[in-house]
Amino acid sequence: MERTINKPIIGVAALVLVLVVAGVYYLRNRSPALPEVAAPTTAPRPATEPQIEHPLPAGADNAAAAAPLPELADSDAPLRDALGQLSGTENVKRYLLPENIVRRLVVTIDNLPRQKVAVEKRPTAPIAGSFMAEGDELHATLDPQNFERYKPLVAVISQLDMHQLGAVYVHFYPLFQQAYQNLGYPTGYFNDRLVQVIDLLLATPQQTGPVQLVRPNVMYTFADPALEARPAGQKLLIRMGPENAAAIEAKLKELREVVTAAPLKH
Repeated sequence: MERTINKPIIGVAALVLVLVVAGVYYLRNRSPALPEVAAPTTAPRPATEPQIEHPLPAGADNAAAAAPLPELADSDAPLRDALGQLSGTENVKRYLLPENIVRRLVVTIDNLPRQKVAVEKRPTAPIAGSFMAEGDELHATLDPQNFERYKPLVAVISQLDMHQLGAVYVHFYPLFQQAYQNLGYPTGYFNDRLVQVIDLLLATPQQTGPVQLVRPNVMYTFADPALEARPAGQKLLIRMGPENAAAIEAKLKELREVVTAAPLKH
């Protein structure tokens, strides 16, 4: 028997920048919404210099440097335009929410290693379709038909040039850093957090068979407690299916090298 159920959706496509993925977070999110923080005109100066593990590579901001950097509050249109030149204006309109892009990306990327991701702060529009499971509440599996829903977005991400994307990221980086400090990390370095999240996503365990689910309440959860306890970002990749996850992970490896100027050690 097949069940279909609508679920809250979170695009991790904190990716158009982190290329993390744009998937669904179809478990109920009971976390309180993060408060809006008024953005100062300049990035706050930390009391002490942050210990930077992954500094942005020198000279990474090439052609993008020609454009002036906007204020954080005025960055939506310039960032959409820059991303539109990489992936197409229609793709940006289709997948990326139009407002507070930098803040939404920063919040979502920061949340991916946690158990919950703030639905209200997602940077992407919901993926079309409904979550599907095969079986009943006690013995269900993740329906492979779900994987088809993400293929159009994964195709867009797979075609992105990571060096060009990295140039856009580096050009707008002061705004990402400002939003990250405003989030409550006055001495933090956002690129370190981005690399940490990429590494966590690349460590997602591969699933070789049907993914078992249970439905103790309204939402389905993983039947395996070890899987259910994993970070939200890893569970997102698992729910997208192995083929989609492999494509996203390949682009994440490329992006990691661009923003660190250091190959990933195996």
